[in-house]
Amino acid sequence: MKPIIVGTDFSQCSYLALELAVDVANKLHTDIRLIWVRKEKLLVSNEHMELASTLAAEKMQQLCEQYRSKMQYGDITWHIKNGRVAATMSSVAEELGASMIVVGSNGASGYERHFIGSTAARIIQDAPCPVLIIREGFNFHKDLERIVVPIRINTYSRQKAGPASAMARLFGSTVHILGLLDLDDDISTLKGYLHQVESKMDNYQVPHVTEIRKYDNYCDTVLNYADEVKADLLVINTEQDRIISHIFLGTNAQQIVHASQIPVLCIHPDDIANFAK
Repeated sequence: MKPIIVGTDFSQCSYLALELAVDVANKLHTDIRLIWVRKEKLLVSNEHMELASTLAAEKMQQLCEQYRSKMQYGDITWHIKNGRVAATMSSVAEELGASMIVVGSNGASGYERHFIGSTAARIIQDAPCPVLIIREGFNFHKDLERIVVPIRINTYSRQKAGPASAMARLFGSTVHILGLLDLDDDISTLKGYLHQVESKMDNYQVPHVTEIRKYDNYCDTVLNYADEVKADLLVINTEQDRIISHIFLGTNAQQIVHASQIPVLCIHPDDIANFAK
């Protein structure tokens, strides 16, 4: 079983991330590893750092006890790690061969402001597996009924079809395939791309609908469409290869992650094969 890694900073959105992770873990019949990263600070005494770690350990134990009864197949355990948040989360995920990292964004707590801004982006960049980002305010109690998959003409766009269909099969969702047209002359090529994605959904017997929209601003068009169809999940890719993504997360992906009010599943091109299995 490939476990799910859940990062926590004891903020409300990190609890929402844990809630959704439990649901995914139950559907995958796997375990959860709850991680809190202790960042060393030069201006903080060892005594205060130890106190923070003690309080974190107590809280994580409480969370595991609270959610263990909700785990239908696997177990939930907690770990405190030292280091930089993104690098540490990625290291743990790689060590355990994790299927996914789940974190909240825009979180703040009395311990650290971990999963906000550049840190969430860095987790996506460094992660050896897909990353599911949960925004504070997400209504977890609503089923993941509608998944939006933006498709445009580039090398990696169609490869999201595999992970999207996998999530749709887990949650019984309908996939909304959004074809994004930049130039009118490209309409035939885009329709060919969309046909390939639709064929993938048909092969897995995943219900789906398709719409084409012309765009000037990628992020606004995707988010507006997701809002119109009342989507519960966005599946995007970084549109960067592994070497480049360690340096720079694609602008569109970064904007989507920061602006989306619904969960975003971020896929690296080299995540595709493992996630879709």
